[in-house]
Amino acid sequence: MVSIVTMVGRSAPVGTLIVMCGIVGYVGERSAVDVVMGGLRRLEYRGYDSGGVALVADGTIASAKKAGKLVNLDAELEAAPLPHATTGIGHTRWATHGGPTDRNAHPHLDDTARVAIVHNGIIENFAELREEIERSGRELVSETDSEVVAFLVAEQLAAGAALPDAVRTVARRLEGAFTLVICDAQTPGVVVGARRNSPLVVGRGDGENFLGSDVAAFIEYTREAVELGQDQVVVITADDITVTDFDGAPAETTTFTVDWDLSAAQKDGYEWYMLKEIVEQPKAVADTLLGRHTQDGRLQLDEMRLSDDELRNVDKIVAIACGTSYYAAMVAKYAIEHWTRIPVEVELASEFRYRDPILDQSTLVVTISQSGETMDTLMAIRYARQQKARVLSICNTNGSTIPRESDAVIYTHAGPEVAVASTKAFLAQIVACYVLGLYLAQVKGAKYGDEIARILDDLIATPAAIQRMLDEADVVRKIAADLNGARSFIFLGRHVGYPVALEGALKLKELAYLHAEGFAAGELKHGPIAVIEEGVPVFVVVPPPGRNEVHEKVVSNIQEVRARGARTIVLAEDGDESVVPYADHLIWLPKVPTLLQPLVATVPLQIFACEFAAQLGHDVDQPRNLAKSVTVE
Repeated sequence: MVSIVTMVGRSAPVGTLIVMCGIVGYVGERSAVDVVMGGLRRLEYRGYDSGGVALVADGTIASAKKAGKLVNLDAELEAAPLPHATTGIGHTRWATHGGPTDRNAHPHLDDTARVAIVHNGIIENFAELREEIERSGRELVSETDSEVVAFLVAEQLAAGAALPDAVRTVARRLEGAFTLVICDAQTPGVVVGARRNSPLVVGRGDGENFLGSDVAAFIEYTREAVELGQDQVVVITADDITVTDFDGAPAETTTFTVDWDLSAAQKDGYEWYMLKEIVEQPKAVADTLLGRHTQDGRLQLDEMRLSDDELRNVDKIVAIACGTSYYAAMVAKYAIEHWTRIPVEVELASEFRYRDPILDQSTLVVTISQSGETMDTLMAIRYARQQKARVLSICNTNGSTIPRESDAVIYTHAGPEVAVASTKAFLAQIVACYVLGLYLAQVKGAKYGDEIARILDDLIATPAAIQRMLDEADVVRKIAADLNGARSFIFLGRHVGYPVALEGALKLKELAYLHAEGFAAGELKHGPIAVIEEGVPVFVVVPPPGRNEVHEKVVSNIQEVRARGARTIVLAEDGDESVVPYADHLIWLPKVPTLLQPLVATVPLQIFACEFAAQLGHDVDQPRNLAKSVTVE
């Protein structure tokens, strides 16, 4: 049983969506295998089809890799320990080119076993590169697009190139999106990384340095990080970090300090990371609001790099996101339009630039991404900037690509989110969108200062309301137990409850692998009611009674589905007696303003999905076929 403790495949063709892998590199004085494996465990949410490590030890490459989760690699290393080394690289994979097998696991070595590489992304011209290598009589052993890099780098080294030069030469030949981390048996104490459209960050230590897909890889050892830009190569030794472009010219870098520590990325006694992250939501919301306003209620956004004049010129907003972040954007539309009277369009990032959208200098494009590396969203940003639109990103990851390529950023300060299914990042994104909407209302004069201050006071009070939902989690657990055996679920909502319904359905699909659909309640009679039959659970998010024009209509929807045999699970505001006769199960919500209701109504749906999946024996943190971020189109 899930418990809440109250505390404050197959080969993928080029161009398909794939998800990120986890990469670690280390040079220093510690045991490289220990550092690398520790980093991979913290990155396993990025991919868990296979894992592997490679060490530079006494002029050779010593490596081990194993299909499946990292526990399989741990067993392999225990049965056949690798030699001591202080230089190493590692990888945890989400399969793209080539299935999740031992042979396709990273690291990949060349046929002389001199070079070891790990890779995240897709090398789009790998087929012609592979053919070139095979024509020379050399044999590749995997089905991946990654292995060609080891062979190409080894060719450059055999011709006399130094390792950094060899990597730069090969990087210039590659097409697509990639992060590469590479070591050479004959170049001890050096690890080289390269990135194009795929994340890589450097950790700066004392007598040691690190590479990682994100800072979680090295947070146990240092909180000082260096941002890598597009098309850059980094060389780390124990005492030095050198960054150049692909042609070898020195590149400017930015250092930042990570604002969380190792304990924030650990389970702290919870059965699942997702449970811990659900419980952290009051703090995530509070931290996202922290420092955003003065004592007199005026908003101040330190990360806002757009001037007030530029914002006053905005006459249209386009919010762009994927998955759960897309539903946060849908919530934002209601609030921002209401507060600013600026029209807001909500777009799926994967569709945005392919439909020839109309943008100009008076358009503000708002992109929402937890990781800051979502490739569809990143490509949408680049398209928007080409069209001269202003871009503001809402992101949870300092130093990631999307904020760096945006004109402005609002960081959500939710802390690390390890579970694949997003929870606290979603609520923090909604809050950041609210802050943006109120800031625009302030700049444009669409709201008086006292009105903005009152809304801010309501927002500041929401962590306590969220905490109440956590305190009452037993109600949701009992509902999950009562519904055990159901295999199809419907979620209904109206106004801001509609995206909440969509998010509730998505969480259940992600974790329980069951059919779950979210609908706008007003659309029920236009088709979806046909799927209602005896015993089908229907979750209904009811607007506060103050929204009379929609409240009564949603209550009518509850009656309609119940009359057709549905089991109704009703989320309604405290004291709303009108729903009681039609609810098989009731989840009472604290009284909050209508536009803020998603912050409390989402929480029980998260808990339900987590509990239901656990009842089915599923891995809540690492659901099948999914990983945390999508970093290639």
